[in-house]
Amino acid sequence: MSTESPTITTSALRDAVALPERPSRPSPVSMTLTFAWRALLKIKHVPEQLFDVLVSPVIFTLMFTYLFGGALAGSTSAYIQFLLPGILVQTIVFVTVYTGYTLNTDITKGVFDRFRSLPIWRPAPIVGALLGDTVRYTIASIVCIGLGLLIGFRPDGGFVGVVLGVLLLLVFAFSLSWIFTILGLLLRTPNSVMGVSMMVLMPLTFASNIFVDPSTMPTALQRFVDVNPVSHLVTAVRALMGGQPVGSEIVWVLVASVALTAVFGPITMRLYRTRH
Repeated sequence: MSTESPTITTSALRDAVALPERPSRPSPVSMTLTFAWRALLKIKHVPEQLFDVLVSPVIFTLMFTYLFGGALAGSTSAYIQFLLPGILVQTIVFVTVYTGYTLNTDITKGVFDRFRSLPIWRPAPIVGALLGDTVRYTIASIVCIGLGLLIGFRPDGGFVGVVLGVLLLLVFAFSLSWIFTILGLLLRTPNSVMGVSMMVLMPLTFASNIFVDPSTMPTALQRFVDVNPVSHLVTAVRALMGGQPVGSEIVWVLVASVALTAVFGPITMRLYRTRH
């Protein structure tokens, strides 16, 4: 009995692996959603990534309510009505830092070099990651609002007002994240991205109307608060959750969101094409 193996020619191998027709290229939407799903899978396999969105809302809400509530509003129950929409905004704005942090982590591991070699829509990895991060923002919002309800927050705008406030916040957070993607592309290490991002966010969040009425602040600081986009966002979210007239604040926030995306989105993609 012969034990010789049959001869396999190159043409036979090509015929075996060849496809009858070239597969169609996926659409930009399909590719973006694929990378958004990748971001969610990272959370599934590394659940520690949710630590910040689960713990930060609890710490911020409890700490500021019970430390400053009695001194600033006379009671914690009165202060939580004013504070919670602002703490919600602060929490989500802080969480946007991790967009640049995770992007820089992927770059340092060489993952994005692999993505650039693929025949895909170039912005898909970044836009998909940003969309995936909106799930983190949503989880943080639910935790913050749920805790607020437990300790006495009662939104006069009802369920609809709360949902609209969160949606407006998610739109702004998506646009703000482009700034941190730029830092993720420019800086060398994830820790440096975190440090610089916090330096950007500290004046935006603390020099705002999150914690107190700006009318008690010095005139120069009031002027900064008045043009601070975070202040306009907090005012709009407070009005929506409180069932009050919103006025032009929603328009201001939406215009700011479009402007942030229009300015920093192209810069991000240019850096992505040329620097890495």
